[in-house]
Amino acid sequence: MQAHELFRHLRMPELVDVRQYVRTLPTNTLMGFGAFAALTTYWYATRPKALKPPCDLAMQSVEVEGGEHARRSSLLNSDEPLVYYYDDVRTVYDIFQRGVQVSNNGPCLGVRKPNQPYEWISYKEVLDRAECLGSALLHRGFKPAHVQYIGIFSQNRPEWVIIEQGCYAFSMAVVPLYDTLGTEAITYIVNKADLSLVFCDKPDKAKLLLTSVEKGEAPVLNTIIIMEPFGVDLVERGKKCGVEIFSMREIEELGRAHRQKPIPPKPEDLAVICFTSGTTGNPKGAMITHQNVVSNASAFVKTTEKTFMPSPDDVLISFLPLAHMFERVVEVSICLLKTISHKQYQANIKIHEYFLLELRCLPIKVVLIYLVFTIFGQADTSLKRWMLDFASKRKEAELRSGIVRNNSFWDKVIFRKIQASLGGKVRLMVTGAAPVSASVLTFLRTALGCQFYEGYGQTECTAGCSLSLPGDWTAGHVGAPMPCSIIKLVDVKEMNYLASKGEGEVCVKGPSVFRGYLKDPEKTAEALDKDGWLHTGDIGKWLPNGTLKIIDRKKHIFKLAQGEYIAPEKIENVYLRCEAIAQVFVHGESLQAFLVAIVVPDPETLCNWAKKKGFESSYEELCKNKDLKKHILEDMLRIGKESGLKSFEQVKDIFLHTEMFSIENGLLTPTLKAKRPELRKCFQSQIDELYANAKM
Repeated sequence: MQAHELFRHLRMPELVDVRQYVRTLPTNTLMGFGAFAALTTYWYATRPKALKPPCDLAMQSVEVEGGEHARRSSLLNSDEPLVYYYDDVRTVYDIFQRGVQVSNNGPCLGVRKPNQPYEWISYKEVLDRAECLGSALLHRGFKPAHVQYIGIFSQNRPEWVIIEQGCYAFSMAVVPLYDTLGTEAITYIVNKADLSLVFCDKPDKAKLLLTSVEKGEAPVLNTIIIMEPFGVDLVERGKKCGVEIFSMREIEELGRAHRQKPIPPKPEDLAVICFTSGTTGNPKGAMITHQNVVSNASAFVKTTEKTFMPSPDDVLISFLPLAHMFERVVEVSICLLKTISHKQYQANIKIHEYFLLELRCLPIKVVLIYLVFTIFGQADTSLKRWMLDFASKRKEAELRSGIVRNNSFWDKVIFRKIQASLGGKVRLMVTGAAPVSASVLTFLRTALGCQFYEGYGQTECTAGCSLSLPGDWTAGHVGAPMPCSIIKLVDVKEMNYLASKGEGEVCVKGPSVFRGYLKDPEKTAEALDKDGWLHTGDIGKWLPNGTLKIIDRKKHIFKLAQGEYIAPEKIENVYLRCEAIAQVFVHGESLQAFLVAIVVPDPETLCNWAKKKGFESSYEELCKNKDLKKHILEDMLRIGKESGLKSFEQVKDIFLHTEMFSIENGLLTPTLKAKRPELRKCFQSQIDELYANAKM
């Protein structure tokens, strides 16, 4: 077979130039040399090239001089954390203004109706609408450079960004609201932040707010602005309880008629009040300044500046809610790297594939589980699975050498369909919020062949405080401190974690650390110490190469795989109201999407309770009865629902245990509190079985 026929057989269309080169050679004695030359040219053109790391990956963080057990990014030249990437870009308002200047008025925000093409809004149009909106707020009595909070109760859409930029143009701060908070929490936030005006995307959300006003629960609210069409009856309903209702178009036209010159914010001004989900009580409003956001975004840019630079043709999918700081910082970071287009759309897990196939762009974070199912779904035979495993191991070997690519033989033969399902143009992915298992992360890096970063952080440090570095594609850690952060570990003696051994509670300091919680000095003092260190509550461990590994949680609060926080004691106290239950241990994991529980039925009440359900036997036999277990689980779920537990706070399966937790068996403390680590170890096999059975 001649060289060019071999290339055609392998279906490598990018080798057209090489084929033409081969065809120009003599067809007799020089053909062998021609084939050799062609193969050499192909090898040289497509040989794997290792990504040059921005620093020595053997030591990605270094100790801060004078700081006990504190470390900074090795990307920094001094112990001072990075505040700004550009000296003249110090607020989120500045970043958008820079985008307007360098974008050549290209497309900025895009949205579409089902089965319709995208409709784009240019940078200048976004700027014009934002300034009109901000001018209208001023005309209605809001004052710039004062404590003015504007509520946004909406899913992702272009208006979200327009409202945000309109507020920033006149030094106002936004307060995001989102559906999963629940009605009670939303009302609490409206009052806590003194929200007299809230933007809503749909009339239903306006009705929810009006209900709170009608009940006298939100007296501060007097104006609602709705993005989508609504009826006159809603306006009349608002008038009856003293709430004015306008359309978004009316407000923009009002501002256009009373246009005012922007009054930009200062770096220390508040940009966002981001409320937490409040699993241990009422939501807490983290006060995030412009400096916080810009420094966090600047740190991402600093980390990736030598290895990734978006072009105007790149597109960012806005997938996570804009109410979350992670999503906000990702968008600001990309804008800061280089002006690119943004496509906003409502997150919907059922339409991932449709959007990704059509958009042909880079997705962010939450599609990981979808990707794994897509990849393994195509390996429907043992031979295909073997080939998939073999190919992933070959590419994993390249990753260990710092090589990231999607043009290898294995990409063309094995992974090309996977990459094509995402449009074939994925260049960058970032995961955070909840950890990804090392095996899944490594496999996705091999299959997608793009730069894939994992980070760690929380709202209180704006978003991220650590991030994996380009070139280090190993898994099992959350990277090194970002250039905006100094991280130290402090002793947690009660859990036997000592900073001198490289373990302890993760504490963060730097320009991205929040100002505190809105009107809550007590909670602020719990999170921020007198020296400005943010205490995260997570237990970390320094690895030999200077990266951080999260190994535990100081408080008994954890995240599920989808990022929801869980307070297990609260759930356990609810389930203890069940007549048949004496003790319960609720367990969850950051790599699982649901909760399970170990339940000890009450020996004194179980037999009588079971008899009412039609079961008669001894206590031990009843605990082994699978049908009775279903009744106990149903009763738990009923009590949980009546007590207001959210769906993700309800357990999916239980194991019935006959021996009480006690001080004697080491499962309770002398004060009769559950020893959660010991309980987890004691019932690990039962927990594993519950998760395994749930997936069958």
